[in-house]
Amino acid sequence: MPPQIIRDLAETSGYWAAVWTMCPMPDLHVICDAPVGCFNLVGTAVPDYTDSIPHIENLTPSVITEQEVGGKGTTETVKWTYEGLRDTGKLAGKQLIVVSTAESEMIGADLSDLVKQLQPGTTFYYSNSLAEDEWAGRDRVLRWLWEQYGKSADSEIQPEPGTVNIIGPTYGCFNAPSDLSEVRRLIEGAGGRINLIYPYEANLADTPRLAAAQINVVMYKEFGAGLATDLGQPTLTAPFGMRETVTFVRQVGQLLGTVDQAEAFIANEKKTTLQAVWDLWRGPQSDWFPTTNVGIVAGHSYADGLQRLLGEEMGMQIDFVSARPRRTDDLDNEGIRNRIHERAPAFVFGSINERIYLREANARYTNFIPAAFPGAAVRRAVGTPFMGFRGAVYITQEIVNRLYDALFSFLPVDGAYAQQTNAPAGPAQGNMPWQTEAKQRLDVVLEKLPYIPRISASRQLQMTIEMLANQRGVTEVTPELVEEALAQNAPQ
Repeated sequence: MPPQIIRDLAETSGYWAAVWTMCPMPDLHVICDAPVGCFNLVGTAVPDYTDSIPHIENLTPSVITEQEVGGKGTTETVKWTYEGLRDTGKLAGKQLIVVSTAESEMIGADLSDLVKQLQPGTTFYYSNSLAEDEWAGRDRVLRWLWEQYGKSADSEIQPEPGTVNIIGPTYGCFNAPSDLSEVRRLIEGAGGRINLIYPYEANLADTPRLAAAQINVVMYKEFGAGLATDLGQPTLTAPFGMRETVTFVRQVGQLLGTVDQAEAFIANEKKTTLQAVWDLWRGPQSDWFPTTNVGIVAGHSYADGLQRLLGEEMGMQIDFVSARPRRTDDLDNEGIRNRIHERAPAFVFGSINERIYLREANARYTNFIPAAFPGAAVRRAVGTPFMGFRGAVYITQEIVNRLYDALFSFLPVDGAYAQQTNAPAGPAQGNMPWQTEAKQRLDVVLEKLPYIPRISASRQLQMTIEMLANQRGVTEVTPELVEEALAQNAPQ
């Protein structure tokens, strides 16, 4: 049996997970046992075109070279890196953690003993970069941080009534600032007070305070539940869609004893925030939703959430859904690519991988909406949520605006201007007879197009084909003419 080739990896590794989970905390400095190039990718390049962070300042590489890989080992290099940071004052008031990388793991570098020689409290985290993806990695590092820096100090900390932890937002999480803002708003609307947003808006020294919350809200299904389980308090997951958000707010109110405030918040949201969804869904655009098909590729939270919002609540046709990390019945990247090449839906929510597949298929009538990393897609603003009530509004608004774009993709142009741009001249089209086989061939092509632009595309293609017929001096459209025109203008 031939080996299976994995196409277009969509996940990073446990090392990236460790860096992106630890480095949001400003009182922490990470030495990554890595070559400069690998450090640049995770520390400088990728965060810039996703989280719009030019440089992660509390991350320093040990600068592995051929000498270390060839047998010297990385102990002296890491020690030299530490001394440089110490002597320049960059470690003042900061906890130090040394993190392994794929390169250091390949040569068996174990720095557990070395960290005891560095500043007091320095620890070594084995990222398992060669075997663990970013989702498992983030979950494990969150639990490790609690074990190392929180659990031993929490014995006297008791949960404070009305307080909530939000667990999970890190660097490299799609749309984290905006969705975090919405989840915080929902919790506060239900009567809760934020105890800690970990690790995104926390210090490492705050870690023991995780024990002070009455309930935990895990932002993502992909990771974070492990830490919430270790903390032992009731746990909820951040919601998508209108129905799930109503349930979430009610559950927060019930757990915190603020039921009346939660119900009042829901009632007000239905009259204000959600009015836009109702107006769009039941307005002149109402017929568009059940006739529009969608493909979704994203992390578990976004894949499942968008499927519920768009399919179950808005009534759109869901062509395919694939989550990351991939579940047993999810399409892999090759399967997604084949589906898009075969017949691209009107909308694809996904990552740069799916955008590439659409470009390969020349699917110019498909609307692509970023819903996952890898990028490039900056999501630093707080006004683009996918979660909660405001997420339902934002997604619905985006869909309607994209449908308008599709509808007006084929606008009539000024004839004189068209001639100035060297448009082919000829008599008015639309009255030339077509052979039955020619019409059937065009119908096959049009059937592959999304519903909204199909009529306009049909008119444009007929005009193009009949113009070609006039240029050839024939009096009817033949299958051969259709094939010749489609070879140059075929839509996908």
